[in-house]
Amino acid sequence: MCGRFALTATPDEVRRLFEHLDRPDFPPRDEIAPTEPIGVVRRREGVRRFDLVRWGFIPSWAADPGAFALVINARAETATVKPSFRAAMRHGRCLIPATAWWEWRRDPDGRRRPFRIAAADGGLLAFAGLVETWAGADGSEIDTAAILTTAANPALAVIHDRMPAILPPADFAAWLDTGNVDAAAAARLLRPAPEAGLVAVATPTAADRRRAERAAAPRAPAAPRRTASDDQLDLF
Repeated sequence: MCGRFALTATPDEVRRLFEHLDRPDFPPRDEIAPTEPIGVVRRREGVRRFDLVRWGFIPSWAADPGAFALVINARAETATVKPSFRAAMRHGRCLIPATAWWEWRRDPDGRRRPFRIAAADGGLLAFAGLVETWAGADGSEIDTAAILTTAANPALAVIHDRMPAILPPADFAAWLDTGNVDAAAAARLLRPAPEAGLVAVATPTAADRRRAERAAAPRAPAAPRRTASDDQLDLF
């Protein structure tokens, strides 16, 4: 799965690769967490647009989004048939610009070791994603997204068995063309990225660093335990 990712490219770099009409202005983000806003590129009215949506997918049919489990990833192998994602696979396909993501490896001692995975050339990545709009009874709307994942390639499988579905620029047009490319054909574009194009380096996330700092912080000495004799003396 993908539980954290980064987008440190400039807005102009993103626009050059994804060729969207808009000119958004956003700062570099070293670590993006679920429920935060993320940038997505989708095709609307024949052109590519850059939009901000919430990372955490809510299907349009959900009665209460607050009670719906947080869904940040969708398995590419089943997205065309799962009730939560099949409509978005037909009508809500998007690209999610990124420069890196994190996966956690389970070590023999049980500890989880974080790895930051990025393009070998330091460039942009295009995650395949799904977007859906949830509308409330009061007329409120929220656009939400999930990152599609595939089986990991052999080099990354030693860290985690899943990875984001990464699309090359040659596949952008077909993936985004929901009017002419059906869900089944689009799903065939989702496959593990080549091993040679990615590098993984053991790198903690901010949350990992905070946990390590708490574990290393000295603990206050325990207060002395009161005894029955102490309680008796307090009576006089």
